[in-house]
Amino acid sequence: MFHQQRDTGIRQIFTRKNHSCYGMGIGIMILDDVYPGFPGDVRNASAFPYPIQYEIVEGIDIKQLLWHEDKSPCLAPILAAAKKLEKMGCRAIAAECGYFAYFQPEVADAVDIPVFMSSLLQVPFIQQTIGPKKDVGILCYQRQFLTDTHLSKVGITPGSNYVIAGASDDYGCTELDKLWSWEVRPEKPEAVYEIQEQQMVDACVDFTKKNPNIGAIMLECTGMQPFARAIQQRVDLPVFSWGTILDYAYSVTVHRDYYGHV
Repeated sequence: MFHQQRDTGIRQIFTRKNHSCYGMGIGIMILDDVYPGFPGDVRNASAFPYPIQYEIVEGIDIKQLLWHEDKSPCLAPILAAAKKLEKMGCRAIAAECGYFAYFQPEVADAVDIPVFMSSLLQVPFIQQTIGPKKDVGILCYQRQFLTDTHLSKVGITPGSNYVIAGASDDYGCTELDKLWSWEVRPEKPEAVYEIQEQQMVDACVDFTKKNPNIGAIMLECTGMQPFARAIQQRVDLPVFSWGTILDYAYSVTVHRDYYGHV
């Protein structure tokens, strides 16, 4: 049992619009797909220091979100999941895959809480922090499916200072495919941490060597951030991920107090 003093700043409570529960954190919509995630993966709630509420996007799996050219059937289930998370009382909404970027404007328009549908929302911010002479190195799962439409819907100007590589199609990261590729993954998806970490590190090292103008790494994929520290130790660059945007989302919707001395 954990004991701590109550926050004496909370002296009166008010009902928020359509919120059924309180003290909530980030609401995360996940694909209707079964695969595990290491701590740090958005699908694994154990490593995040704030409450996580999940909602399955009914009927939409990886194949439909990535491989299918017509993404219109995804919209209604995504909006339904977002509205459920809002009604539950979540302070912000996120998703588990960077390719949900395709639906950022529609979801943000449908609810009254902040929406962070893709880790790629950070790219315009990163571009400002590193300046126009350096590039953001975006490592996504499969480059072939990351279109200009995805980029523009999260505020990225196509053709601006970024370069893209695919962990699967450019670097053959087999442990990711064993989790997410409907073409090759086993009936019960699985991955080995040490192998996946080495593949992620090797991919980023080669990516930065081939593109020496990269000033920061953007890990698009939900399952890459468990390896962000190991990557950073090798490439010695700022590393952004789903983990950094979730931390940011929580910090702006549930602001912390400050304790110190003068």
